[in-house]
Amino acid sequence: MINSIKKKFSSSVLALGLTLSVGAADVYAAEHNWRFSNLYGRGTAFGEVYEDLAKNIETMSEGKIKVQVLYSGEGVGTSGLLGAVKSGLVTMGAPFQSMHAGELPAGVVEIGLPGGTDDPAELQALFRDKGWDKVLTQAYGAQGLTWLEPYIQPPVYIITKNPINSIADFKGLKIRAPGAYGKFLRNLGASPVSLAWSEIYTSLATGVIDGSIGSNMIDHRDGNHVEVAKYMYRLPLAGAQVLPIIVNRNAWKKLPENLQSAVRKATEQHAADQLRLSQQWESEAVTQMEEKGLKWSVEPSADDRAAWAQAGAGLYDEYAAKDKYSKALIEILRSSN
Repeated sequence: MINSIKKKFSSSVLALGLTLSVGAADVYAAEHNWRFSNLYGRGTAFGEVYEDLAKNIETMSEGKIKVQVLYSGEGVGTSGLLGAVKSGLVTMGAPFQSMHAGELPAGVVEIGLPGGTDDPAELQALFRDKGWDKVLTQAYGAQGLTWLEPYIQPPVYIITKNPINSIADFKGLKIRAPGAYGKFLRNLGASPVSLAWSEIYTSLATGVIDGSIGSNMIDHRDGNHVEVAKYMYRLPLAGAQVLPIIVNRNAWKKLPENLQSAVRKATEQHAADQLRLSQQWESEAVTQMEEKGLKWSVEPSADDRAAWAQAGAGLYDEYAAKDKYSKALIEILRSSN
């Protein structure tokens, strides 16, 4: 009996050792081992799209680049993501630029100021044809980062614990809204709060905040926000969001040209996937939240719409004054309108 147990134990240890050896061999077979940090939790819709990006990099590099995906809270906080990529703590990141307004003002313009277009073709032309890509390559480069293909996500909406029947109802509310979104809501009398996406549910449930923006409707759905806040305001803060994939520049320079090309192609595929899937998921998310009790605000009056537009009117000038990169982006934006 004892000998039998010993044999089973020895077999288990041997199997474990082989498993670890194979795992180690897989890691060391790659010429470049990258850590990729994003904003979402495991099992979320967008988290899986980032997982696909990592797999595509591995496939398109023929296994020469191995990418470990780190989800929200796994070593790097949302507000520390940009710094983590700059320092090399992680190699690649998908930051939410509004969380880094002080470090990289141009990123707040890049993501889309309130009132921006919701037309993907217009946004792609702005980046690819009108010069935003060149300006942002320089802006991120000055931070020790390589800026790669940006991707488009759907409009930004506000969910609140109590109904918003008029613009006046925003006064005094504590709303999670970083960056330019916060400045916009402050102009309406609200008090913006900067929180990571993973903190929204608990903060709404405990009354720390009265409402929150999501990066899009899918964020609100995946965060189960409707369980603790059932009212969605009808007017979007921004028609769309554009977010980048960034890589530590030292790590990027270590790649030969063919592997740089492989990573770029993978991020281009990721951008196409994000746009296609997010448009599909947005309508699904709204339906699912409505089934759980989501209620829309009343139709805004003409005065409310005017006040909404006025709240964002001064942001162009404010952000143009932040730094030379923001100024260049705003100048291109104005000349395109």
